[in-house]
Amino acid sequence: MNELTLPHADAATTIFNLHDYRVLGTETLSFGQRRIHIESTVDSGCPSCGVIGTRRHSGRQQRVRDIPVAGPVEVVWAKRRLFCDESSCPRRTFSESTLEIPARSRTTSRLHGALVDAVVSSGRAATETAIAHGVSWWLVQKALTLAATKLPNVDLLRPRMLGIDEHRFRSVRFFKDPETSLWKRIEPWMTTIVDLDTGQILGVVDGRDHTGVGAWLIKRPLEWRLGVQVVAIDPSAAFRKALRMWLPRTAVSVDHFHLIQLANQALTEVRQQLSHQVRGRRGRAVDPAWAHRMLLLRASDTLSDRARAKLETVFATDDPTRKLKAAWDVKEQVRMLLRTGSLEDAELAKEELERLVKESNQPETTRLWRTICRWWKEIEVLIVTGATTGKVEANNTSIKHIKRTGRGFVNSANYTTRIMLRSAARTAVNHP
Repeated sequence: MNELTLPHADAATTIFNLHDYRVLGTETLSFGQRRIHIESTVDSGCPSCGVIGTRRHSGRQQRVRDIPVAGPVEVVWAKRRLFCDESSCPRRTFSESTLEIPARSRTTSRLHGALVDAVVSSGRAATETAIAHGVSWWLVQKALTLAATKLPNVDLLRPRMLGIDEHRFRSVRFFKDPETSLWKRIEPWMTTIVDLDTGQILGVVDGRDHTGVGAWLIKRPLEWRLGVQVVAIDPSAAFRKALRMWLPRTAVSVDHFHLIQLANQALTEVRQQLSHQVRGRRGRAVDPAWAHRMLLLRASDTLSDRARAKLETVFATDDPTRKLKAAWDVKEQVRMLLRTGSLEDAELAKEELERLVKESNQPETTRLWRTICRWWKEIEVLIVTGATTGKVEANNTSIKHIKRTGRGFVNSANYTTRIMLRSAARTAVNHP
């Protein structure tokens, strides 16, 4: 007589598809929900000595939370309690457990995975995910916290280029000092540290000063810190101080976007001052300089002939002191300086910028020139390496989506968990 060497699961077990379990029976409850009875198909070992239990001590029915299978279901596990046959083991009996339902767990591992995937990959809020799966918010957060413990160890990574930037954790708060009875303004900032090669977030620290960044860097192994070649930051003296203290051999690059932003800000301030000096009021729609204020901030090489004609009209009719045109030339020269491809061209562009600033002779452009001089070494690194905080800003955008989806966060640990999981998931997709 020929017999099958491999057991074949019945149809109900195949459809339910819970590893290491088989379906004993199903029933439909009075309110239409289905109840599925299951039992384990693998042997369980004693948690203390590891000896496989074969003798049944007792049994009980345990309800288990699981993913919806063709709709919501109630899962009941016929859980056995077994004797430990090892005479020297202090544990006499133990309850069976599997990889899918570990000891002391009432939730399947695949439900944990579905909850994490819904929050991290699909970008859903934890509360919405809990309602959709018929579980509590605490279970969703527990699944996220457990998943965060399985993230790759940052100390084992070897990043070559880092990016550092800050973002606001939540809205501004005011607290009253009990000693002085004065109200203090607290801005809850957080700083993000990103691997510029992969775009993965390596760490999130409280604050935006050198203390938080420095404390995070000093925890990294010496080999890890020596492997970092370039760090891109915005013009932040606090970040630069932390890097000089803990990464003294690393080149620091300043992001060009923030420098151009400073140049645009200087031009805007000149335009506003000009309106008050000439008209004694702020700009209005009838003023050419105010009407075309966005054209003033655009790069000259991206302007059409029509846009150039509008700017010429602004300088001819609404700039009697020629200060606006001088500030615009300084702004454009800053763009040209940051676009150079070699240090020699950068030096020539810097000399031209100095000449334009002296001709302009305005506090706004002079302040911009001083900033360029203070950050000149970092600008040289930018020109040579091209390292920017672009990937950090992209991560900050994703962080804002997380914050808006969750309607804000109170617990910074839960907030950091979602950020790290989201970043790891995106990195795994883009860099498998």
